[in-house]
Amino acid sequence: MTVMTFGRFIAEARKKLNMTQKELAGNVLREDGQPISPQYLNDIERDRRSPSSDHIVQQFAKVLDLDADYLHYLNGRFPEQERQQQLTEEQFRERILAFRK
Repeated sequence: MTVMTFGRFIAEARKKLNMTQKELAGNVLREDGQPISPQYLNDIERDRRSPSSDHIVQQFAKVLDLDADYLHYLNGRFPEQERQQQLTEEQFRERILAFRK
């Protein structure tokens, strides 16, 4: 069984849409409104790099019509909105246990 990674998932979704790396990179915008580079995308798809921000993850979700929460999961981070909740250790533990059920 092949482990699904953020990069592999993005690559598969891109290919299903018949997009080139250059096309996808040109549509995924950084916070400053500039597109990511094709090399950066290539590094992500080959699991050499991870998205540098929640914004980039959201951009991939938007452009590829994917679930952003699942992308955050594959990226190994909770979305910023959840991280800003300032949960106590006990609150976090309760939510993780509820999630696991």
